[in-house]
Amino acid sequence: MKALINIDYTNDFVADSGSLTCGEPGQNIHDALLALTKAFFDAGDFVVFAIDRHTSNDPYHPETALFPPHNIEHTPGRALYGEFEPYHHAIQSAPNVHTLDKSRYSAFHGTDLETRLRERGITEIHLAGVCTDICVLHTAVDAYNKGFRIVVHQNAVASFDPNGHAWALSHFENVLGARVI
Repeated sequence: MKALINIDYTNDFVADSGSLTCGEPGQNIHDALLALTKAFFDAGDFVVFAIDRHTSNDPYHPETALFPPHNIEHTPGRALYGEFEPYHHAIQSAPNVHTLDKSRYSAFHGTDLETRLRERGITEIHLAGVCTDICVLHTAVDAYNKGFRIVVHQNAVASFDPNGHAWALSHFENVLGARVI
């Protein structure tokens, strides 16, 4: 069994006006990411939307010192980018769709993701979204440590850092044993 984890494809991470945007590279994967998401959903596979959520001026969150405020709850920046917001709204109550709030880079940290995957017998996870070298990477490392097979869709991941993006793709394959397709 397999699942798609769609990571952080929000306005703040993708739109030109996003507070921590990867900009054009993120925008360029929109159609491939949407087609991939629809294919998994239509096949009845488990689709997870892992969406970064922060509170305004949180002095205890480590990202506060590293990055400008982003994906603040109840703001337009946290909404899914482009056609994803209406698509997500239309399918979010389907039994094969799960939306989770995450507060760290990895979609596994502090969430029920592993439980949801295990109870469905999922052994292979497909990763897509942004940023390749941050949240996608940390999710992949946790998935590796938890024993999941990993597939990364190269045409459906992006970063604001081309060197980090290339390094992460190599790391997925050469260190985590992921298939990069």
